[in-house]
Amino acid sequence: MSNRHFRTLAAYAPLVAVAVAGLLSGCADSRAASAGSASHAGGTIVISASAEPDVLFPPLVLSVQGKQIVDQVFDNLADIGPSLNTVGDTGFRPRLAKAWRWAPDSSWIDFALDPRARWHDGKPVTSDDVRFTFTLVKDTTLGSPLSSNLDDVDSVSLPNHETARVWLKNHPPDVFFKIASPIAILPAHILRGIAPSAMVSSPFARHPVGSGRFRFASWQEGVNVSLMADSANYRGRPATDKAVWVVSQDYNGAALRFVTGSADFLDVVRPEYVDRASNGGRRIDASTPSLNYGYVAFNLRDQSGKRPHPMLSDRSVRRALVMAVDRRAMVRNVFDSLGLVAHGPVTRAVATSDTTIGLPYDTAEAARLLDAAGWRRDAAGIRRKGGKPLKFSLIVPSSSANRMKFAVLLQNQWRQIGADVAVDQMELATFGDRLEQRKFDAMINAWQIDPDPASVRDEWTSAEMRKGGSNFVSYSNPVFDATVDSAARESNPSRAIALYRRAYRQLTEDAPALWLYELRSVFGMSQRLQPVGVRADAWWADLADWRVR
Repeated sequence: MSNRHFRTLAAYAPLVAVAVAGLLSGCADSRAASAGSASHAGGTIVISASAEPDVLFPPLVLSVQGKQIVDQVFDNLADIGPSLNTVGDTGFRPRLAKAWRWAPDSSWIDFALDPRARWHDGKPVTSDDVRFTFTLVKDTTLGSPLSSNLDDVDSVSLPNHETARVWLKNHPPDVFFKIASPIAILPAHILRGIAPSAMVSSPFARHPVGSGRFRFASWQEGVNVSLMADSANYRGRPATDKAVWVVSQDYNGAALRFVTGSADFLDVVRPEYVDRASNGGRRIDASTPSLNYGYVAFNLRDQSGKRPHPMLSDRSVRRALVMAVDRRAMVRNVFDSLGLVAHGPVTRAVATSDTTIGLPYDTAEAARLLDAAGWRRDAAGIRRKGGKPLKFSLIVPSSSANRMKFAVLLQNQWRQIGADVAVDQMELATFGDRLEQRKFDAMINAWQIDPDPASVRDEWTSAEMRKGGSNFVSYSNPVFDATVDSAARESNPSRAIALYRRAYRQLTEDAPALWLYELRSVFGMSQRLQPVGVRADAWWADLADWRVR
């Protein structure tokens, strides 16, 4: 779940049309970056954050702020690298695993750990840590949203302290990515005595000990999270001494910190701040389409979770609600030229994206569907069926001004076809809790997808309806499930793309969601900041190699 939002304006397009290629050219192998880290420039990078991180325990992190921080403190086995390839292991960069080897029949992968890797308390990273982490992430009492990444893992054996052999039940094309890149390895010697269900509230979740190039320093709630350079790190000392996320209660507070010069970086720059930032000597950099999109999701179950939702479980009602919305006008209203209309559960940055799919904007057909389903207008214009009004609530996090704007626009357009929708705004933490508990009718969410197209299963397949899964709306269609599974296991790229697109079409036809927008990334940077390797999936991936003048 992502909390990255911005508004754009066509008039500002020339200001954001900068040479991102110069940033991306810094995406070199980490070993090359580490080789030069001995002559680091020092200093502190200050990042302006518009919300508090939810938790600093990698398997349970949901907020983008939490993800940015834990990715500095913890390491995975191998990093996806700038190519964002998820098929096979081509292009992946060594992290805790200095090398890896496949069994001749692909039944296992040996990860040879770097013997120099140490936890921040000085203990060596061992293969036991890998086995412990994989076992923990798969534990249902932990409820990690990453657990499905390990569905193809049978077990982990330990040929020696520096080798973890991961045994595979299946070996689909993306299996290496799923087990090597998204899973941060955890210290078994610290966590083994804690019950999985208690880890989210444990001291470790607020004071983590990792193996990454930055160490955790402090977390002052509502103020900042500070990291310090791990000077003896096996991958090289960071180019800076500290990285600090300064927390604001909302976007405007975060933007003001940046434009007034008290922060070096802002990952979302809205157009109303472009002039102020530019006049103050700040740089505005725009990238190609990101992996972020926003959408409305309709809960197919009532809030007890035991029965179908009295309105939204009806496919015809959901389709009518989707067709009643002029998404193009909405996206233009909120984002203008840098906002794109979304066409499904992936963005244009992913090869499987299909911009030809999606229900059309057609208010006449929306009205016909509702009439046919028995929802007729009363004297006030609200539709009723069996005496009950077509009325439901739409939850939205108050920290997102953009989603609040969409909520009001949606409320007005749905009113025109006879739906009485109440906008229920709430703090981000409460919003996340309501999703986890499935206690909502409809919601406006933002999502940062993995570059792996198979990650569409994480939010929409029947298997993810379980506790800890991300199918918050209980959407279930065996045809969709089977098509996505076939696509994920197809080694021929052309056939895989065709299967994914067939699945996306099925999903959009069933309308468990209204795909609203996808974003381009627009960053703000101080002149003293020298960024390296700004990736489409995670601008912070190579933060340890960024320098300050």
